Amino acid sequence: MNYSIIDFLTLLGALGLFLFGMKLMSEALQKVAGSKLRNILSAMTSNKFKGVLTGVLITAIIQSSSATTVMVVSFVNAGLLSLTQSVGVIMGANVGTTVTAWLISLIGFKVKISALAFPLIGIGFPLIFSKNKKLSSWGEVIFGFSILFIGLDSLKSSVPDIQNSPEIFSFLAQYTQMGFGSTLIFLAIGTILTIVIQSSSATLALTLVMCNNGWIPFELAAAMVLGENVGTTITANIAAFVANASAKRAALAHLIFNILGVIWILLIFHSFLNMIDLISIKVTGNSPFKINSAIPIALSLFHTIFNITNVLLLIGFSPLIVKIVEKLIPIKEDEEEEFRLRYISMGMLSTSELSTIQAKNEIASYANHTQQMFGFVKTLFNEKNEKNFNKLYDHSIKYEDISDNIELEIASYLTKILEGDLSTSASVRISSMLKIVSDIESIADSCFNLTKACKRKFEQKSLFQEDSATNILHMFELIDIAIETMIFNLEHDYHSVSLRKANDIENKINDYRTQLRIEHLNNIKNKKYTYQSGVIYSDLFLECEKLGDYVINVSEALNEIKE
Repeated sequence: MNYSIIDFLTLLGALGLFLFGMKLMSEALQKVAGSKLRNILSAMTSNKFKGVLTGVLITAIIQSSSATTVMVVSFVNAGLLSLTQSVGVIMGANVGTTVTAWLISLIGFKVKISALAFPLIGIGFPLIFSKNKKLSSWGEVIFGFSILFIGLDSLKSSVPDIQNSPEIFSFLAQYTQMGFGSTLIFLAIGTILTIVIQSSSATLALTLVMCNNGWIPFELAAAMVLGENVGTTITANIAAFVANASAKRAALAHLIFNILGVIWILLIFHSFLNMIDLISIKVTGNSPFKINSAIPIALSLFHTIFNITNVLLLIGFSPLIVKIVEKLIPIKEDEEEEFRLRYISMGMLSTSELSTIQAKNEIASYANHTQQMFGFVKTLFNEKNEKNFNKLYDHSIKYEDISDNIELEIASYLTKILEGDLSTSASVRISSMLKIVSDIESIADSCFNLTKACKRKFEQKSLFQEDSATNILHMFELIDIAIETMIFNLEHDYHSVSLRKANDIENKINDYRTQLRIEHLNNIKNKKYTYQSGVIYSDLFLECEKLGDYVINVSEALNEIKE
């Protein structure tokens, strides 16, 4: 066998070049698309067919099903997509990824694209250094596309020639004559390769090259493609490992969907391949079972028809898949309810006025979650167990991140409503709602500042005297009443808002803050507690007063709507 370690390293290098080009092109396309992808996903409706089309579109654009599913998982984790919505997008991603196979089959094997690659690099490389971000991203797209096909061309020339190295064929031969066992072996190979390489597109390219060079027959290449469909789900599951239960469920739904597809296709595997063979003969005039050069097109047909059929067969079972993953990944009793968009995630309604009602409901839901964040503060203040403290503190960080995302989504939605035909009163209403959303996010920020103060208290083992702790707990009670009043006003008719109770509790918070500040200065002067404890103590009651200001701002903005 005339195949050295250098030849093998060259093969790995060619694969690396292909992967690098794919990664660069995919990431650059995401930059070019920018917030459009985010808007498409975040505006998803509960219609599963639209979800599938969205998955197809985004994956076809960014040329990476893994990137789409990771994006979906992150959106579920951030509360911008529900689990049911995510399943449709994931199904569509499987269809969208077949575009890569067609690019490689039609261009990579039919056209000497590497001859154009260097001129394309000459066009794209200077654009990368442009100060215009969009031009720079397009330069990366062109550069990545060129590198991808240089890598593919290198792959084709780096794989050993079977005629000169028959030992390789004899090695593979022992695994190709085992009937259904061979199918399962190559399915496993496709899965493992995709997990290792972390790119189904790269594994598919390698499979196409192997077929084109006569390494493996068409049926075993098809088995590898099925394995790649399973292997590609691992990326999303890795991304969801540190995410919340809903994100883990979305990633698991992807795995279950692809495994179910592999199971049913294996039951009719040879019949399905014979159908692909007939289509291939009609389209190209060649049979993939007889001519190696016909395999790339036939394999692309197999990949596309299988994924489309799988979606059509299983889309009706998406509620069942959701139930399965909810059963397999239950939300623990001590885990808080999901923090996510509930109303505006369905997109704009028929009129701007109706959309305003959606926004009103979403804002009330948002306020309820900030109340939960303040609940974390009260628990953290009294928590003595380190494990429980750290777990709840991490949960608070998660809520703060999600709060920022939710604020952005609601504000974007309200801005879109403003673009429609609105009455003068409705325009005032939307402007006030934008202020309200900003203040609710500020309440969330204050809650997080309070959790950080509690963490300093816990880490520094600052022991508050009984009267100091009682003072903070009383301030917490006043804030609780203020938040409950705010939520009551948000959940009811804006035109019936009364500022009296909101102002009364705000005055009590301000007066109590002033009282605590005077007492605190005297206590520091008399060395009643350490300076370190005093700083944490004052940070807590001062931040509470600031939080109260944001709460009264919400009621005042509601009063503007009333007037």
